[in-house]
Amino acid sequence: MLTAVYPGTFDPMTLGHEDLMRRAGRLFDRLILAVAAGHHKRTLFTIAERLEIAQELAGRYENVEVIAFRGLLRDFVVEHGGKVVVRGLRAVSDFEYEFQMAGMNRQLMPDVETVFLTPSDQYQFVSGTFVREIAMLGGDVSKFVAPSVLRRLQERRDGNGTQST
Repeated sequence: MLTAVYPGTFDPMTLGHEDLMRRAGRLFDRLILAVAAGHHKRTLFTIAERLEIAQELAGRYENVEVIAFRGLLRDFVVEHGGKVVVRGLRAVSDFEYEFQMAGMNRQLMPDVETVFLTPSDQYQFVSGTFVREIAMLGGDVSKFVAPSVLRRLQERRDGNGTQST
């Protein structure tokens, strides 16, 4: 069974993330959506909230699992038997960083391949950072996230949700 890992902070999970999850799920026997604790970022949603969102959205795909992780991606991939790391590339500007990360991962995990997928055309400009910023400033992000994510963003913006650290 070929296991792939699709890592990210998914803060919030966008339709672009869902698009890549769906497409990667068709390519591999088992896909693990690895929700990173995000130690290097200040996240809008807690790890528990991001896991809940990801599990809800991944529930439609029987070969997709959602698991949180902290620390090195290498350790997570090895622990879960991954042979492929899936990364999304939206634009040329993503390529340099992703290329460097793939090279470093190859040094840390020589038996694991990195596969780059580009999102469908309508999601090529969508990023979690943009969605967060637009939503928190009161803009309409309904075209970029699932309805349940939109509701959570609106609750957070309106002060009905807790702020994460």
